[in-house]
Amino acid sequence: MAGREPVKRGAERQQRPTRSSEAPATPPSKGAAKHKVDLSAHSKSWIRHHKHTALDSLVRLQRTPLPTLMTLAVLAIALALPGLMFVGLKNIDQISAEWNGEPKVSLYLHKTLTDQQAENFSQAMLLRPDLAGVELVTREQGLHEFQRISGFTDVLEFLDNNPLPAVVVVQPRESRKEVLLKLQTELAALNEVEEAVLDMVWVERLASFVALANRVVLVLGILLALSVLLVVGNTIRLGIENRKDEIQVAKLVGATDAWVKRPFIYTGFWFGLIGSLVAWLFVQTSLLVISDPVERLVALYQSDFQLQGLGVVDSLVLLFAGIILGLIGSKLAVGRHLREVEPQ
Repeated sequence: MAGREPVKRGAERQQRPTRSSEAPATPPSKGAAKHKVDLSAHSKSWIRHHKHTALDSLVRLQRTPLPTLMTLAVLAIALALPGLMFVGLKNIDQISAEWNGEPKVSLYLHKTLTDQQAENFSQAMLLRPDLAGVELVTREQGLHEFQRISGFTDVLEFLDNNPLPAVVVVQPRESRKEVLLKLQTELAALNEVEEAVLDMVWVERLASFVALANRVVLVLGILLALSVLLVVGNTIRLGIENRKDEIQVAKLVGATDAWVKRPFIYTGFWFGLIGSLVAWLFVQTSLLVISDPVERLVALYQSDFQLQGLGVVDSLVLLFAGIILGLIGSKLAVGRHLREVEPQ
């Protein structure tokens, strides 16, 4: 019995599996799980953050009403001045378009000529091959027209004689400047003519004035655009200084430059948008104020001129110009001053 016990125990050891042959147990996973964000979720998050940042920037402007109103007033004036000058040039172009017809020469006859002599002179002008049309305005017709336009009927009744001469208006066939000047000199030398006036001279003077005014508006527009950039940039700089600690903390916890710049860029956007809207109101209100005097003045000249304001396209140009200037000013200011705000 004593000899069999070791054999039995050895058999048991042979039947029992060794520990090294057992499969190791899989330990439970620990740590954060990895999640993959698709493009749609990323886009929604990006849009949601932009919307929140834009609204937050607008709310921050409302929290400081007085500085915001002062900045908006400066921006609106800087944007409204080029708008008013543009509207003025637009109406001047309309007036010049009404005058820019066929050139005519007005021949003021001597006052000593009778109506019959003036009629004979106009008939002689019809025979000239270099004239396309002739119109005679007698002394009586000129007097009645002057009374109707000027309103000096009572004053003219005290005059013994008609002070106005007969006028023959001729239309040349050629519209070249050198031909017109030669014809004016030739007609002025006639015995019946006291003075010959070429209407093209006034049209050229008006065109020269419009060209000069266009250059002036362009220069002033550029200067005022630079002033808008400076105002927006200075406002953004002050905002960066006021939020310096907040920016440094955000950068310490891993905020990117784009994330930090975004609120200030939206601030420039709001300044440009609201400033251009206020400028549009300034321009339209100014036109309403002067509309009645302009209509009374136009009625005296029997003209169809109508005062024009900013149309749909012009209003959109003003709106987008304000927004673009606000964005550019804010981006320049943020790019320059944000580098100075770095965590130590």
